[in-house]
Amino acid sequence: MSLVVLRLCRSGLSSSRCRLPLVQITRHLCSCSLADSVAADFLAKLHSADPSTLTQNLDAHQLQRLSATLSRPELAKHLPKHGTPLPAGYHLAYFTPPQVEDKLGRDGTDTTFNPPSPFTRRMWAGGELEWVGGGNQLRVGQEATEITRLVSAVGKKDRAGGEMVIVGVEKILQNEHGVALVDKRNWIFRPEIELPVPPASKPAPVPFPEGKHTRDFNQTPVTLFRFSALTFNAHKIHYSREWCEQVEGHRNLVVHGPLNLINILNFWRDVQEGDSPPKKITYRATSPLYVSEDYRIILQDEVNQVTEVKVVDSYGQVSMKANIESF
Repeated sequence: MSLVVLRLCRSGLSSSRCRLPLVQITRHLCSCSLADSVAADFLAKLHSADPSTLTQNLDAHQLQRLSATLSRPELAKHLPKHGTPLPAGYHLAYFTPPQVEDKLGRDGTDTTFNPPSPFTRRMWAGGELEWVGGGNQLRVGQEATEITRLVSAVGKKDRAGGEMVIVGVEKILQNEHGVALVDKRNWIFRPEIELPVPPASKPAPVPFPEGKHTRDFNQTPVTLFRFSALTFNAHKIHYSREWCEQVEGHRNLVVHGPLNLINILNFWRDVQEGDSPPKKITYRATSPLYVSEDYRIILQDEVNQVTEVKVVDSYGQVSMKANIESF
């Protein structure tokens, strides 16, 4: 197996002179798998590239539309005022990549950080959000900048022996006061399905587990469409049932990972009875959730400033886990 060693320079993230901080790549070629080779070549290709930078005004209309999509009337009923803080996670509806259609992948995804074929089936795997700015929050009307860089690409095998490439990126979000948020996220890329098998039928439903705080969801096709539109996300797994069933092997449209992340953070804020963001959330997606199927978010009581979260579908499968750390 190949060994990829990364040494990262953390200084000067906001400088225009910053280069992708990959100083050394070491590869020991010993029974190297295809995923290992693709991951190492992908890193070698991108390590000298400049970070991707997007600057935009944090528009009130975008915040209002996202709030309406999430059924959050406090920000949906009236246009949010200049200076209104973006609730935790709502930055995901901003800084959308402006790629033209012929630059997108076959599945509709932004290909900026996609490894080459055959690892083209992308799923949101997890990540971390950290509000490093303390009281410095992103607010309506600010001009903010997002700086994105590749930080890792690793070949892995799943329990069944299938190969995949896990790609990690880091996004630094800053306003006129400095860095407000660091968004680290991982995507899993699996090989194309050459001969798709019919998707599995629904399992038998089971009662939801209980918890200290619970909130149930059932996402509709309308919600998935609106969220895809707001995030400028053309990934076909969220709107093309034909693609889901015949190409990806899913039984129905897949609920967005970022949508569930925002719903977790909204629920946490409601339990906390406040609008301030947490210090950090780390999360991991473990299985997909599907449109028109019930699922439940479970929050435990905070212990040592950490709240444990689980997202469970109506068949007993844990779909996402998270830990939320308070200031």
